[in-house]
Amino acid sequence: MSSSTLSESEQEHLLDRLHVFKVQGRDRRGRTLLLIIAKHFPARLVSCEVLKKYLEEKIYPKLGEKPFSVVYVHTDVQRSENFPGFSLLRSIYDAIPVNVKNNLECVYFLHPGLQARLFLATFGRLFFNGGLYSKLKYVSRLEFLWDHVRRLEIEVPEFVHEHDEELEYRPMMDYGLESDHPRVYAEPPLMDPVSVFSMRCIA
Repeated sequence: MSSSTLSESEQEHLLDRLHVFKVQGRDRRGRTLLLIIAKHFPARLVSCEVLKKYLEEKIYPKLGEKPFSVVYVHTDVQRSENFPGFSLLRSIYDAIPVNVKNNLECVYFLHPGLQARLFLATFGRLFFNGGLYSKLKYVSRLEFLWDHVRRLEIEVPEFVHEHDEELEYRPMMDYGLESDHPRVYAEPPLMDPVSVFSMRCIA
């Protein structure tokens, strides 16, 4: 199934039902939060134009004319299922009204992963712009997100908490160096000093 098999109204209803975007809570500076649960985004079922319209009609108006922040939850995003691609993200970003761009003050990027870090470190300033890139803050754990966001004011899905717990047992998942399957926990293997140094360089 693709976006061409769903009507525009069906695509909009799907976005509503999956709760991909929520204007909910505030950060520690009192700014409104736009919560984006990327795993829920039906990338193969929603067209770029429908997504633009949905944001313009249902999300941007809720942000008002005040400064706001974004909590982007990248947990368990799979390129083949729920990642729309950087070209579509660029198209969406270019279509954001100027006043909304100006009011965006911070993007908290939760559970970024190695590929996302490398891409943004290499192409982030060119692909979006220096202004947006400078507002990006990587957050590797929920406990660090709560340093910036009022914990009791947003709803984080259970799978995000579960992933966070896995990272405590298997820290190499932070760098994309270990698959998240099978979910069997064991004592971590001993690593030679050269390997440890290499990991630190990647981080």
